[in-house]
Amino acid sequence: MPRQLKLISHHLCPYVQRAAIVLSEKMTPFERQNIDLANPPTWFSVISPLGKVPILLIDHHPIFESVVICEYLDEIIAPRMHPTDPIERARHRSWIEFASYFLDAIWAFYTATDDVLLDRRAHELAFKANQLEAELAEGPYFAGAHFSIVDAAFGPVFRYFDVFDLIEDFGVFRNTPKVRAWRRALAARDSVMQAVTPDYPDHLRDFLLARNSALSNRMQTLA
Repeated sequence: MPRQLKLISHHLCPYVQRAAIVLSEKMTPFERQNIDLANPPTWFSVISPLGKVPILLIDHHPIFESVVICEYLDEIIAPRMHPTDPIERARHRSWIEFASYFLDAIWAFYTATDDVLLDRRAHELAFKANQLEAELAEGPYFAGAHFSIVDAAFGPVFRYFDVFDLIEDFGVFRNTPKVRAWRRALAARDSVMQAVTPDYPDHLRDFLLARNSALSNRMQTLA
């Protein structure tokens, strides 16, 4: 067991949230240090070859990439969050990758430059939500009653929509009742709630308003 864990993070990064959720589920004490990615400290480039967060410092030894961090934590700290069956474990890893593609689609959505493109991006998000709907069985979580790393990956995905839904109903989850139930279950989970600070929605709104995008234009109309 590591003597000291420090999570180098940014307050809005969904990939950081994954690692924070897994650490919380493992009931593992850790220190969290937020940095300004626009003006990172000089030591950051030494420990982050990709220039990204999260970075997990394990007794001062850095590990980067959220999936690698989560897998490492699952290997060394009980309880295991991945399935024991190799095929099922590979399936979970596939859907964790899908969560990253979902985040890419969210980025394309909030940076869309005009209303036509914004609506198209919303339809693309809805298509991904429908793909999730077809994969889910009995809840409340991805693997039923067991909270897994897939859940840790999707908690930050769904969190974006807590703010998006206040702007407009974009219909992303309109035809996905199982996904909506999963989203509610994740939002109520302590580890998911504690992965961000209480002022996260305000920071996210400020970030979206600064994008000079079709979405930020709609937000300004509501102000």
